[in-house]
This record gives sequence, structure tokens and C-alpha cells, in this order.
Amino acid sequence: MQQVERDWTAFSQSLPNGKEQIALAVEGIYCPACMTRIERGLMDLEGVERARVNLSSHRLSVMWDPAQLKPQTLLDRLADLGYGAHPFDPAAVKNEEKKENTRILRALAVAGFASMNVMLLSISVWSGNVSDISAETRDFFHWLSALIALPAAAYSGMPFFSSAWRVLRKGHLNMDVPISIGVILALLLSILQTIQHEKEVYFESALMLLFFLLIGRWLDQMMRVKTRAFAENLTALKAETAMKLFDDGALREVPLSKIAAGDRVLVRPGERVSVDGTVLEGASLIDQSLVTGETRLVEVEKGETVYAGTLNGEGALTITVTAAAKGTLLDEVNRLIDEAMEAKSRHRQLADKAAELYAPIVHTAAALTFFGWWLWGIGWQPSLVIAISVLIITCPCALGLAIPAVQVVASGSLFRNQVLLNRSDALERLSRVDTIIFDKTGTLTRPMPGIVNAEHCNPDHVVLAIALAKSSSHPLSSALAALERSIQPMPDVLEEKGKGLIAKDKDGKEIRLGSAVFCAAEDLAKEVGQTHPMASLIAFAREGDTPTVFALSQQLRSDAEQVVASLKDKGQEIIILSGDQPAAVAAMAEQLQIDQYKAGIDPTQKIAFIEALKQQGRTILMVGDGINDAPALAAAHVSLSPITAAHVSQAAADALFLGEKLEPVLHALDIGNRARKIMEQNLALATLYNIIAVPFAVAGFVTPLIAALAMSGSSLIVTINALRARAKSDKWLSDNLAADDAYANQGPKLT
Repeated sequence: MQQVERDWTAFSQSLPNGKEQIALAVEGIYCPACMTRIERGLMDLEGVERARVNLSSHRLSVMWDPAQLKPQTLLDRLADLGYGAHPFDPAAVKNEEKKENTRILRALAVAGFASMNVMLLSISVWSGNVSDISAETRDFFHWLSALIALPAAAYSGMPFFSSAWRVLRKGHLNMDVPISIGVILALLLSILQTIQHEKEVYFESALMLLFFLLIGRWLDQMMRVKTRAFAENLTALKAETAMKLFDDGALREVPLSKIAAGDRVLVRPGERVSVDGTVLEGASLIDQSLVTGETRLVEVEKGETVYAGTLNGEGALTITVTAAAKGTLLDEVNRLIDEAMEAKSRHRQLADKAAELYAPIVHTAAALTFFGWWLWGIGWQPSLVIAISVLIITCPCALGLAIPAVQVVASGSLFRNQVLLNRSDALERLSRVDTIIFDKTGTLTRPMPGIVNAEHCNPDHVVLAIALAKSSSHPLSSALAALERSIQPMPDVLEEKGKGLIAKDKDGKEIRLGSAVFCAAEDLAKEVGQTHPMASLIAFAREGDTPTVFALSQQLRSDAEQVVASLKDKGQEIIILSGDQPAAVAAMAEQLQIDQYKAGIDPTQKIAFIEALKQQGRTILMVGDGINDAPALAAAHVSLSPITAAHVSQAAADALFLGEKLEPVLHALDIGNRARKIMEQNLALATLYNIIAVPFAVAGFVTPLIAALAMSGSSLIVTINALRARAKSDKWLSDNLAADDAYANQGPKLT
């Protein structure tokens, strides 16, 4: 169909090298063969510099020379290849994927319900054929089966029929072509044999084929649904407006699209910074842990750089803008993620590799079988029956279930061990890991800082400070408040901007929480700061009492040392990459006995480090939680992120782990190794089945009915074998549930 011409300036992006780049959502991609066909087809166009398809998100990124090529030509070529495309919109792709999942699920339900009913009728006919069923009764059951099977197959087979037709009319093949041919021929032949009053028909065979294949497609679709929305996650952190300061002194809230480099914006206390820029006036503390991984609040004053997505603490800042709607650090992170994900999506799953050879071999075998028997002289109809038997008996049900069945069982085992799988092929990649890279803040450490000098703090002051902190959004107050969830907020709290909080305790005494000056604790703060140089300090004062200064700092997860030691015993090389200060990273590396570490590095440097390891042949597992880790999570061979991570990091990771402990990382690797071995066994079983069954079918010893039963039996075998993917470590959850419940309900310990 002719594509409608449109103005592409709103969708394409001009690059510094004079090239244009666009992201397109492509419809109808189901396997790596589709991905390869699209990339090669576009690269054949003069002027196309790069074409990369992300198999998980169906996102196509194309870079071209605008002097040689118009964007419409790209869509025309995609249409020639049999694929529809439109500008990539994460929200639209997400909605379309939900609709596709619903369509597959409905088709699966229809195929399952219809196949059960037709099978009941078929059993009656089979048993009657060896006893006393009349020809009229048999014909009635056959027509009744046709009445159920034909509309059910037409509806439930649509995902395969539409895909097969789309590529066939462009002169290509995919796995859906032999499936569609086998189903349609089985139905047509069954109708013909019903008209001819034959004893056997194959309606149940066609429906069983669709049912088993739809299970595999639905499982694959469910895995893909979890991998969406990088852009919308970043949008949640990046404000859409800013308070612009005009030359006449006026202050108005305007969209970021109206903010240009050189403009001035005001960021008030507690607000998220919406632009990249340089502080022109004011001073404050900035929480930039999500962006850079820095654990401490960063003091900023005139001349310092701030980034979009960071949180302003206690002072108003006037910022000279360097980047607003485009070109910010968050935009750069998003770009790095996209590029890394496109590279990772080129990894091919085991089943996909086997499936590449499937379609041409099956078509060739069935065609040769038909013509061979026809030339032998047995007639076209018996020859067609044998050819259909070949198509059905080689139908990729076992192949289609070999991997998804293991994925489902292993995913359940991972869940019981507190790991949530984001991507279906992560299991295969986990099995090859030989190098593990940990981020420091929020990954090796607990998500929120704890009081590292708790033994020197007045216990009553700790309780009162937490109650007071629950009335403030200041990052240090939030960290303090998270330490004990059962404590209720203090009533009637007053806040002095940039200083701290004031309230009255139950005895009517004034209590304060804030800076050391605000709480008259300068000398104590200096002493605590010398003892804990890497900690952030917050002071508390109660009328008539000696003040308390809390040193808040990251604390190791409770089992971090044991997990790192176990990983090293298994032969894994452990590395720490962190954006935190060198002294803090060095201290943690020494405590965990990790020899390799790098500190103070940005997302680009993390990716460069990972790529260098890849060049050495390393297979890398990245474990991280911050926005600054998201590109590295996408670039690594496989990645894990804690459930407390930033949304964009959760989206970039292949799996998430729950709870306070780090032990799920161990279980993810163990289950991945076990799952891959069973996947390989299943593929071997599916291959062995075809090696044995196909010669019998070609020789004419197998009817379509027997072929359908054999196909079902092979699917059952690989499914039963997949159950072995349940890990021996499933018992871990019950052994450790109490500890994680305590962490979830009470927060980190105060010591």
C-alpha cells in the first residue's frame, strides 16, 4: 500500500555530522530473520549510513544522508519488504503491544476451547470406527467438528495467517508460512474428506497446532511487554516547565521548549532542576545521586554546574541555562541507552538460531514428498495427505515450546528466589557470565543511608529526630525518616527555609532538626565530621539537652561480603564502577576484598570500560541502580537492578531483585546456568524427534492424525523436561523470608 507523504521535520533529528536520524516503530517483527531482512534491505539504499533494529521494542533507528535520500523512501522500502512503520512513540508502542497481547490471548482461548470440543467429537469417531458407528453418525460428527473448527481456526490463526501473507506477497518466507500452509491444507483436506464420507478428518490436528504455537507466542509477548518506556521514565524525572527570569525582573513558568541557552531560570528549595546549567546566584545542597551516583549532598554555589533531574535541597538557585528541552545529561543518558539496547538486541536466542533453517527445510521436504508420491502414481489426494503429514509432524511446536517453557519455569524459580525477569533471553546470557561489575551506591549498599554513629547518639533523640524528619522533603530528612517506618510524624512542625525544622515535644520543649548552626552544634559537627569524613551530617537539638549530630552514610547490604566471596569462589571476576568519590569507593573495595575498582566516572566512561572488557572476550553482568548506571546496564551482556532502583535503570535491566540482601544475584546466575542446559536439551530433543519422525512421514507410514499426536507428544516431552528448570535453591525464600520482611516493614537498622 502506498505510504502517505508527510512532513518529517518533527520526527527526524539533525546530527552534528550533517546526517539525519529517525526512530521508527516497525510492525510485524517476530524473529531475528525479520531484523536481518530489514537492516539489509535499508542498507542497500544509497545514502543510508546505519540501520539498527531493536528486536524487543520493534524500534528501528536509521541514519542517512539527507542529500541522497528522503525519509519517505525508507517507509517505501519497508513496505516493499512487507513491514509497516510509523514514527516511534513509546506510549503508542506500549498501547499497541497491549492490544497485540490481548489479541493473542483471545486467540489462544478460542483455540483451546475449540480443540477440546473437537477432540471430544474425534474420540467418539475413533472409537466408533473400531466398533459400530454408522456412516451417517460419523459424517454428522465430522460436519459438527467443521462447524466448530473452521471459524475457530480462522480467528485463532490470524496472527500466523496475517504474518505469512504479509511476507509472501513480498516474495519472502518466515516461520509462519509453513504453519499457515499446514493448518489451511489440513482444514481444506478435512472438508474434502468429509464430503467424500471418509473415516478420518484432521480438524483437531489443525486446532492443536494453533493452540500449542499460540502458547509459545503469548509467552514471548509477555516477556516483551516488560521492556518498555525508557523515554517516559526519563520524562518523569525531567520537568516539562521552568521558572524563567526575564530581563525586566518578571518571573513566569514557561515550557522547556521556550527555554534557550543563556536564559536564566529560578529553582526553589525542594524542586527538581529542569535544565542543565551554571549557578548564577545562590547556594544550596543538591541531591544528584540518581544522576551521578554521588552519595553525599553536593554543595553548589556560583559557577557550579547543575543537571536536569537532580533535586535542589535548601536554597534558591538562579541558573544560567546551557541545555533545556534537548541536549541535557538526561538526554545523553537516554541516547546511550538506546544505542546500547540496539547493540544488545542483536543477540540471537537459541530457538531463533534453530528456527532460521526451519522454513526452507520444511517447505522443501513437504513439496518433494508430494511430487515424489504423485509421480509414483498414487494420485494427488493421497500424495497431499502424506505431504500434510510431513508439514504437521515437523510443525515447530516442540521447537516453539523448547525455550519459552524453560523460561516460564525458570522465571517462576527466579521469582521464588526474589528475582523478577524483564527479558526472556536473559537466562541464556546469565549462563555465560564470567565478569560481574557492581555499582556501589544503592547496589552494594542499602538504598538509603543509615546512621553510622548510632552508638554515640542519644536513643531518645533518634526517635524524636525521625518523627520530626517525616515532615520534610529534604534529602537528608527523607533518609532519616526512612529508618523507622512505625514512628509517627511530629505534629505542628514549622520549617525555616534553608535552616531546618522546629516543633514541640510532648513535654513542651522545643526540638530542632537541621544544620549544625541551626541546632547550635558546630563543634560537635566538626568532631563527627573528622571521624566520619564521607558521611553527610544532620543535627538535632532538644531544649535542655546536649545536641546530637547524626552521620548519615551508605551501609553495606547485610550479606554483601558473603555474596562477593561466593562469586569469587565460583571463578567470577568482580569489579566496582561508581560515580562516587574515590575515597568512599576505595574503602568499600577494601572491605569487600575487591581488587579492581574505578571511582568518579560518568555513564560514557562506564560504557567505554564495559566495551573494553568485551573486546577482551569477557561476558559481563552489570548490577546497578542509578540513572547513571542505565546505559551501562543496557550495554552489558546481561544486567540486574535492585527493585529500589531508578525507573529508567529498572527498564534498562534484564532482571530486578527484591529485598535487602544481595544473594538473589547468586541465584540468578545458578538458575541461568541450569536453564540454558535444559534449553539445549530441549532443542536436542526437538531435533531428534524430527530426525526420527520425518522419514516415517515421508515414507507414508504416518497419517495427519498420527502426525498431530506425535507433534503433541514431542511438545509434552519438552514441557516435562522444562520442569527440571526449577532450581534446587527454591528453598532459599522460606529460609530468608523473615529477614527480608523485617527489612521491608521496619527499614534499615539504625546501627
